[in-house]
Parts: sequence; C-alpha cells; structure tokens
Amino acid sequence: MLIQTAQRRNRKRLGARFGLCYLDAMSRLQIHQIPVLSDNYVYLAHCAETGETAVVDPAVAAPVLQEAERLGWRITHILNTHHHGDHVGGNLEIKQATGCRIIGPSYDTARIPGIDLEVREGDRVALGKAEAEVFFVPGHTRGHIAYWFADSDALFCGDTLFALGCGRLFEGTPAQMWDSLQKLRRLPASARVYCAHEYTQSNARFALSIEGDHEKLRARAADIDARRARKEPTVPSLLGEEVETNPFLRADDPALAQALGLSNADPVEVFAEVRARKDSF
Repeated sequence: MLIQTAQRRNRKRLGARFGLCYLDAMSRLQIHQIPVLSDNYVYLAHCAETGETAVVDPAVAAPVLQEAERLGWRITHILNTHHHGDHVGGNLEIKQATGCRIIGPSYDTARIPGIDLEVREGDRVALGKAEAEVFFVPGHTRGHIAYWFADSDALFCGDTLFALGCGRLFEGTPAQMWDSLQKLRRLPASARVYCAHEYTQSNARFALSIEGDHEKLRARAADIDARRARKEPTVPSLLGEEVETNPFLRADDPALAQALGLSNADPVEVFAEVRARKDSF
C-alpha cells in the first residue's frame, strides 16, 4: 500500500456465510461485508489485480480472519477511521496473525492500537490499483477520518455518516460535524456509503418523527422495514438517497427547518436541533 501526501500526490451482491460481497463491473475493489457484535459491520476491501486486502475498522478479529481465509484473501492492511473499541478492537490480533500494516488518523495516533502509518486530510492511500482520498471529518470523535475510493464509488465513513443518520457528538461540536457532513455530501450521488453500523431502521423511525409527510422518506422507510424483515442489510446505501432523505445532511433545507419550527435559522442551529432530538429519541 502506498501513501501519498496531498502535496505529492451493474453492482452485484454475492451471499456469503458471514456477509456479502459487493462487486461492480467498473470497480477496482471487491468489498466484503462482515456483520459482527450486535450491529457492527467490518469490511474487507480486496484488489483482485494485486491481491492486496484491507480490513476497515475491525471491531473483532476472529470472524475477519475466518472470512479472509475462506475467500482466499491475504490481509495486508487495516484502515481505521477512529479510535473507538468497536472499530479498532481487532487491530493487534489481526496484525499479529497476518503481519499487516495499520493505517489511521494522524490526529489521534495515541488511541489507534498498532498504528504504523498516519494519514490526514488530503492524503491519498493506494490499495493495489485502487486509491482513496482521506477526509478529516471530526465531530463523532476529534480525530475521525473517512476513506473515499473514487475509482470504486466506495466511501468508508466509520461513524460520521450512517444510513439516515450520523454519529453522536462525543468529542466534537455541531459546527464541526455539520462541516464534516458537508464534505461527504459533495461526493457523487453514486457513492456507496459503507458505514459501520446497522442503525437504519431506528434512524428511519426518527426521521419520520420529524417529517412524517416526506414522500421519499416514507417510501425508503417502508423498504428498510421490508429488508430487515428478510434479515437483509440496509448498508451500504447510496449517497444520493442520503442527500434526499437523511435529515442530518439536510440542515440547510428550508423544508426541514420549517418542520422543526426553525425557519430561517442557521444550518448549524438546525443540525444541532436534529442531533439533540435524536439523542433523546
């Protein structure tokens, strides 16, 4: 895996025992989703041309190592978005088992177990023939980053952006998180949002509590309920549908502000109100 600083610089789903593989004819990466713990997703991102494979945010090690072995993929790297235990808990065991290198935010190195390479806003990370741009997206934590693989339409955003939600503000401010979400919102509508948790059904119920007459949101919520009833994941989602229906991405939408009784309010104020309501929902 190569790191360059900013200065230098027909999807198909295949069922698997623990998760799903997401393939695209134009994508450089094969992405395998592994559900772990109660609601976490860990991802294996594999470049078939070179054989390099990254684990994204390994909460635990055993199912990740098992799936990589079953797929015949050799783990070469770990990509961490932030320091929380359900994102780095498997770092050291996977590193010991595979000899992989761990990449994480330079803003938070002391809390990333086993970190070898530090990255920051604007750096580029190559995984085989695929390349990611690093975004600094604080709010959930002070050092959170995201990885955007434009050549695979894949956004690994940890706990900054969820399907119909966003992460709690444990270490940041509403202004920081709103700024971070706007960075991600500018990506193409075709971007697949590989967030780290299956929170979508509860997020949809919350969103409807604010905008129960939002037609596209109602249709999406019904689809989410049907998918969960079939025990199917709702992640990844498409960024385009998030922009249309996720209230945390729409703090500058006059319709949302009006629904909250905050017409003409600053978007940061609107965002803070949405986040506060979700925290007590």
